[in-house]
Amino acid sequence: MVEASIKTGTTTLGIVCKDGIILAADKRATGGGMPLRVMNKDVVKVLPIAENMAVTIAGNVSDIQMVIKLIKAEIMIKKMRSMKELTVKEVANLLGTILYQNIRNFSTIIAVTAFLLGGRDRAGYHLYELTPDGCVMEIKDYATDGSGGEIAMAVLDSTYQKTITVNEGVKLAIKCIDASIQRDTGSGEGADVYSITKDGIQLVLQKKITTTLQTA
Repeated sequence: MVEASIKTGTTTLGIVCKDGIILAADKRATGGGMPLRVMNKDVVKVLPIAENMAVTIAGNVSDIQMVIKLIKAEIMIKKMRSMKELTVKEVANLLGTILYQNIRNFSTIIAVTAFLLGGRDRAGYHLYELTPDGCVMEIKDYATDGSGGEIAMAVLDSTYQKTITVNEGVKLAIKCIDASIQRDTGSGEGADVYSITKDGIQLVLQKKITTTLQTA
């Protein structure tokens, strides 16, 4: 079976906490075209790319897979040449350059990929948003992406506080993903929530979330 493209849907989010970073995403992948078709119900959309950094993914799956391979290779090369760990800002700029080049290469299938990058370095915890055109923006509080991102953003706008802890961030992330799944057909199945703290990258919660159907 040939699909025009397989997309991650999706709802992804990043939250800056006082003691770390939270990255979370739903688990549904959909097929290109209308109506949307569920292609996979168990997609991992939060991916570590270094010992202290991870990204959420949104967009065309094939392009995402290639970009992830490229950024991991770039990190390894830069680390070997400099003999030191890269900062989160350096990795964000490397990833932004890859995205900038990808979307400007002529193709019948546009390379639409977007990432939220969270990490820890010597200067502390950082969250970056990277858009499909290669734009790199540092985020001081929270960010969302994907087809359900606006729904999650509404929850964050009304709930987030600067003093939030990682434990509180996990609960807030699940609340955001739950809200998106109830309203966005591109998001579904459940949620993966990762933390980035002084202890490294950890999968702190996996939760099955179903759509609540209401009848008249």
